[in-house]
Amino acid sequence: MGMLKEFREFAVKGNVIDLAVGVIIGAAFAKIVDSLVKDVIMPLVSALVGRIDFSNKFIVLGSIPEGVARNLPDLARAGVPVLAWGNFVTVAVNFLILALVIFLMVRQINRLRRRTAEPAAAVPSAPPEDIVLLREIRDSLRSGAR
Repeated sequence: MGMLKEFREFAVKGNVIDLAVGVIIGAAFAKIVDSLVKDVIMPLVSALVGRIDFSNKFIVLGSIPEGVARNLPDLARAGVPVLAWGNFVTVAVNFLILALVIFLMVRQINRLRRRTAEPAAAVPSAPPEDIVLLREIRDSLRSGAR
């Protein structure tokens, strides 16, 4: 019974819920980045360097059985070892774009935090009462010693 209670306390903590929301939003964001790469960036790259479709670029590492078409899905179904370097290029571009977007977001958040923190730091706070009293005692001792 104690373990169930402990698990319930863990599951409803704010950090766990924040993490779950982050994972869900991250999955949706990954789909957006994937579409950006496949539907926008890769066609632009293909237009610049010629009609290249990176997703179908591969090197066959084994022998192709008779009757199997020389395309990636059919070769994979037939169990032929294939080095799908085009797919890797697409995934790497996805990662770089995602990393850039996250970097820009974190950079902007840090910039906003600095702007809100600077005015608060510029206002000097009053010294604590005990410090004020100690200063008064010091000053009175100095004036009395003369």
